[in-house]
Amino acid sequence: QVQLVESGGGLVQPGGSLRLSCAASRSILSITAMRWYRQAPGKQRELVAQITAGGSTHYADSMKGRFAISRDNAKNTVYLQMNSLKPEDTAVYYCNALTSGSYWGQGTQVTVSS
Repeated sequence: QVQLVESGGGLVQPGGSLRLSCAASRSILSITAMRWYRQAPGKQRELVAQITAGGSTHYADSMKGRFAISRDNAKNTVYLQMNSLKPEDTAVYYCNALTSGSYWGQGTQVTVSS
């Protein structure tokens, strides 16, 4: 099993930046893939970005060039750097670990508004 704790959400103005963190309860090198998802009100949860144990990254098209996923293996933490934020990025952001099962954090709210 893996416990995940997200942090770093909040209120930011359009064009601003935030960095989300996801702390895992065990080594992320043993986890096949770490992912960030988001869910806006009234919408389905969607994949934002992924980083594999081997370091490969993948982004949803609408996030390419604005978001960056990274990790600190020593801290068992995955990050999501979000730049040039737009109101449509407003959502609850969830961390997910794909290993022998699929594990979720509790989510962190990101609100982009002036």
